[in-house]
Amino acid sequence: MTLRTMIADDEPLARERLKILLAPDPDIDIVAVCRNGSEVVKSLKAAKTDLLFLDIQMPGKDGFEIIEEIGSVNMPITVFVTAHNEHAVNAFEVHALDYLVKPIERKRFDQTLARVKERVQLEQAFTAREQISCAVEALRQASHPERPQRFLTRSGNTASVVSVSDIEWIEAADYYVCLHAGGKRHLIRESIRVLETKLDPNKFIRLHRSAIVNLDHVREIHRDGQAEGWVLLSTGDRVRLNRNGWRKLVGVTSASKNPVF
Repeated sequence: MTLRTMIADDEPLARERLKILLAPDPDIDIVAVCRNGSEVVKSLKAAKTDLLFLDIQMPGKDGFEIIEEIGSVNMPITVFVTAHNEHAVNAFEVHALDYLVKPIERKRFDQTLARVKERVQLEQAFTAREQISCAVEALRQASHPERPQRFLTRSGNTASVVSVSDIEWIEAADYYVCLHAGGKRHLIRESIRVLETKLDPNKFIRLHRSAIVNLDHVREIHRDGQAEGWVLLSTGDRVRLNRNGWRKLVGVTSASKNPVF
C-alpha cells in the first residue's frame, strides 16, 4: 500500500522530526508539508490525502477548526500531534485515529503507524465486501425493481418511520448513513453505496462519495472550477459536489421532460 501523507505543524523541528520518523517506511509518500491551518485546508481540498499528522495548535485555524471546515466524513485518517495530553479526549471525539504527544518517541510512533495500516487494511476489506454487496443488490433490483417507500430507524428504545419522499439528503457516517428529513437526523446501519442502489436514480443523486441528495430539494448549484462545487438545498444545507456528481445532475436534468432545475 502507498499512503499519501500530509504533515501539518507550525514548528520546524516538529515537522523535521515527523519526516525523520516516516522516512524509513516504504509505504509512506509525503505529498504536503503545511505550516498553518489555511495551508492544511487548501492542500486537503487540492489533492487526495490518505493520512494526516495534524498539530492541534497552529496559526490561523487549529486542528479542530480544520476538521469542522473540511467535515469529518471528508477527512483522511488523522493522527493528532500535540504538546498537551488534555486534548486527547477531544481528539477522539472528532474521530482521530490516534494522538501523539511531543516530543514524539520512536516506539510510540511505530505503534501509531501500525494502527494506521491496520485501519487501511480493514477499510480496504470493507470496500471489497461493499462492492460485492452492491453487485448482488444491483442484480436483485434488476429482477425486483420495487423501491422502498420508507425506512425504519432506531434510537435507543425509540423507533421512527422515515418516508423516502421526506428525505432531503443522505450523509455517510462510517458504517452507517444519516438520513436528513424534516429537520431531524436518523441513523441506519447501511453503507451509502448499497443504499444508493435501493433509491430511484432519477430522484436521488450521489454527488460525491459521502452524500446523496433528493433532487426535489436542490435549489442552487455552484461550481468551484471543473472538479469541485456544492449544491444549496431547500433546508439551507450545503452539500459538496464532485465532477461525477455534476455529470449526474446534468444527465438527469437533460433527460427529464420537466427539469428539476
